[in-house]
Amino acid sequence: MSFTLAIVGRPNVGKSTLFNRLVGKRLALVDDQPGVTRDLREGAARLADLRFTVIDTAGLEEATDESLQGRMRKLTERAVDMADICLFMIDARAGVTPTDQVFAEILRKRSSHVILAANKGEGAAADAGVIEAYSLGLGEPIRLSAEHGEGLNDLYTHLMPLADKFAERAAEDAPEVDVIVDEDEDDMDVVPVPTNAKPLQVAVVGRPNAGKSTLINKILGDERLLTGPEAGITRDAISLRIDWAGDDGVAVPMRIFDTAGMRKKAKVQGKLEKLSVGDGLRAVKFAEVVVVLLDAAIPFEQQDLRIADLAEREGRAVIIAVNKWDIEDEKQDKLRDLKESFERLLPQLRGAPLITVSAKTGRGLDRLHAAIMKAYDVWNRRVPTAALNRWLSGMVEAHPPPAPQGKRIKLRYMTQAKTRPPGFVVMCSHPDKVPESYSRYLVNALRVDFDMPGTPIRLYMRGQNDSNPYKGRKKAPPSKLRKHTEGRRS
Repeated sequence: MSFTLAIVGRPNVGKSTLFNRLVGKRLALVDDQPGVTRDLREGAARLADLRFTVIDTAGLEEATDESLQGRMRKLTERAVDMADICLFMIDARAGVTPTDQVFAEILRKRSSHVILAANKGEGAAADAGVIEAYSLGLGEPIRLSAEHGEGLNDLYTHLMPLADKFAERAAEDAPEVDVIVDEDEDDMDVVPVPTNAKPLQVAVVGRPNAGKSTLINKILGDERLLTGPEAGITRDAISLRIDWAGDDGVAVPMRIFDTAGMRKKAKVQGKLEKLSVGDGLRAVKFAEVVVVLLDAAIPFEQQDLRIADLAEREGRAVIIAVNKWDIEDEKQDKLRDLKESFERLLPQLRGAPLITVSAKTGRGLDRLHAAIMKAYDVWNRRVPTAALNRWLSGMVEAHPPPAPQGKRIKLRYMTQAKTRPPGFVVMCSHPDKVPESYSRYLVNALRVDFDMPGTPIRLYMRGQNDSNPYKGRKKAPPSKLRKHTEGRRS
């Protein structure tokens, strides 16, 4: 990435629409109502041959107190400080407002490179607003239509000379490094190590106001996400890159997804909340490890169980983290009750780690890091076929499968077909007759005997092909058989 571009402006001027167009995906939530975006969202943008990082920001508000709007403004101002270039967007149809003039003055003082864009500039109705934009004193405005993709060539013309300048500066500051090639990289039995190119994907999910954003801010060591006592502050599924080091001091590249709080489906009202929940569900599908964050005061609510079950059905490695542990008085009794409830209410995640944390104080983050790495290791585990078949023989001998309707089921062979999550195939006779209880018996034993606690395990029963290649073929009529044999005799 050669430079960083922050898109700023009043609410509802089209910042998220332009962000989605530059990254080529519908990453940011877009709606007609103002104030949809609240957090800073980063993405890898592409404009012709330019490659850069683009930041979508919350709409600039005039509030400067500790209200929600004031906290959103502080985050946006921070994006202005960290970006190389600021793209200041106004609404060409609404014209220049007093709020635009205030923020133009702020950008003039805080950013060394400001590009002015008049969005919604399609049609004659925007002509007056484009001309009025000159009064802001930020140079010639770019006439844009983020929704229709118009004006991107002009944006490229403004960015190109600045991109060359930042590329030259980066080349001067870049240290020389030696490249070491690992010839054993293709070993299939080695657990893949997260790298900067492919970081470990971690999603933090839970009900509203469980402390997800606060926890991620504490992990980052920075107030990067918008937090507060109000429930439902987070709307977008925001991904953040971090090199997180545990007790061993080894920094692991991770991408952590902060998701919107998920309420019961019956309580989800309005288009915007539905979009937010859908964004969080997509984050779960793309993640490798899912941290289900509970509130210590009201753990294992019905919605918590649904969220954990969703992560298990998607085949993700699951960790249960109980937040707000610092305000709990009877910690030992509470922990015992939590473990009992976990085993009873989520049997499909038997053995998954249960970690107590405090997002406010940072207590328990080292244990959370260790649990994430352990879950990732188990999720990628591969068991040798020879060991699996020795194990299967012992399991069948200890507890033979039933014989429904007098048909004896023979389990002949077992192998691991995939990882992430571990998936096993058992070749047997009458696979459709194997009861679900016997499959659970094998899965639970797999967890214990091969040290795979908590991770989803998929077990498939397959029938073996019959060795007779003529089975199922229709018999030829006797007349054709006689002609065929007579022809061979002659």
